[in-house]
Amino acid sequence: MSENLKKHIRKFIKITDEDYLKILPYFTIIETPKKQNLLTEGKICTNNYFVSKGCLRMFFINEKGIEQTIQFALENWWIADYASFSSQKPSEFYIQAVEKSEIVALDFSAQEELLQQFPAMERYFRLVHQRAHAAAQFRIKNLYTMSREDLYHQFNKLYPEFVQRIPQYLLASYLGFTPEYLSEIRSKRIS
Repeated sequence: MSENLKKHIRKFIKITDEDYLKILPYFTIIETPKKQNLLTEGKICTNNYFVSKGCLRMFFINEKGIEQTIQFALENWWIADYASFSSQKPSEFYIQAVEKSEIVALDFSAQEELLQQFPAMERYFRLVHQRAHAAAQFRIKNLYTMSREDLYHQFNKLYPEFVQRIPQYLLASYLGFTPEYLSEIRSKRIS
């Protein structure tokens, strides 16, 4: 099982090797090729995904038929449509592998049982969600207060390896502009 997951859990809570071995059966490892959908619109999000290796993205398709990326998950990040996952109602989103990925999946019923049997894991997930929520709030604030060009430069400054790794059309989608506009911003920087 993923050593990354063990390290990630230990970053937030204390867990013995013995307890870690007891929680392992709740998780399933999935290997997924690039561009494989783990969730499609209209289906129920049955899993919470931890990225051990690779990259996933969450997106929706807008009224013009354009994919709008709202979230990425690199190594050691969790991703799910939490509205669908927690309510077990159909999703409005897609979750797709951006790269060949190794994912640790935790399905809804397994997570419920895990949290009952291991209360420390409830704390772990609460702390993970608090950090993710804070990051989402910061992103929303930046979308309202920064120019698109400044948004890209700040993102590039904070996550340079991410900007190099992710296809530019997906990065543009995430930042809320066209790939052509992203090329224009990048060419200004070079000249």
